[in-house]
Amino acid sequence: MNRLIVTILSLILCQHIHAQKQVAITIDDIPNTTIYPENGFRSRLLSKLDSLSVPVTVFINEGLIYNTEFVPENTDLLEQWIKRDYVTPGNHTFSHLRYSDAGFDVFTADISKGDSLSRKLAEKYHKPLKYFRFPYNDLGKDSLQQMKIQTFLSENSYISTPFTIESSDWVFNFLYEYYLKQGDTTEAQKTAALYIAKTLEYFDFFDSITQMQYGRSVNQIYLCHDNSLNACCIGILIQHLKEKGYSFISLDEAMKDEVYSQPEQYTGKWGFSWVYRWMSDKNERQSLMQKEPDITDIYELYQNLRKK
Repeated sequence: MNRLIVTILSLILCQHIHAQKQVAITIDDIPNTTIYPENGFRSRLLSKLDSLSVPVTVFINEGLIYNTEFVPENTDLLEQWIKRDYVTPGNHTFSHLRYSDAGFDVFTADISKGDSLSRKLAEKYHKPLKYFRFPYNDLGKDSLQQMKIQTFLSENSYISTPFTIESSDWVFNFLYEYYLKQGDTTEAQKTAALYIAKTLEYFDFFDSITQMQYGRSVNQIYLCHDNSLNACCIGILIQHLKEKGYSFISLDEAMKDEVYSQPEQYTGKWGFSWVYRWMSDKNERQSLMQKEPDITDIYELYQNLRKK
């Protein structure tokens, strides 16, 4: 009997540990109007998400609406994203400028310009527009620039949105789309499979760091983009994460984790994970960054193909 009780308690404990692994999915550069016409004026990523029953927060670049001739269709596409019950809208600026280069005045004007349509649509569907994400996760080149923009965001009721995990999906997507355009579906499929495998490695890697730093799994925030690759892979990736014990939560819920109330120790412009930004020891940060899953070959291939 005692052994049975111990076994049951162990199973309950294991289930509890697994339940602690939670992640919020965030998607940047909404809406992808570049691939919209070739996909028959439908968002394949949005259609896939409709079937997955997971909350997502999307960060909108309104300038994307005007980068093709199909402005009415692109405007409708943005509304289709915002109207979904599982979607929380956020501001990603109008033009996707890098803050450290643009400077305070230009950048803040671009933030304000970037929510003119999104805010109306958010209000139409009774949603707040409170989250903001910096393009390139460039929060400013120094502490003064960062302090000024954080004050602006606070005064305009915006929350600067962090992330803990990303896997350079934009690099994989470039290769994926390149192979598809070449008619090489075999290499495209290999690229997609490698993206999923590497992303799962990144999840394991950052979970191991937070376990080491905080003695537990934290509410992770995953950053990815609206692109062809995720339209193909998001369902498979989510299934694999479920098998790893992850549950999917809203950004609101993720941000309740006390780790997000920590001060950032990093004051440079580079847009790496907040897991690193919270570290006060620069050497520890650099040491861990060097141990990340290796995608050097993928990045070099990306650079070489771009030169062509």
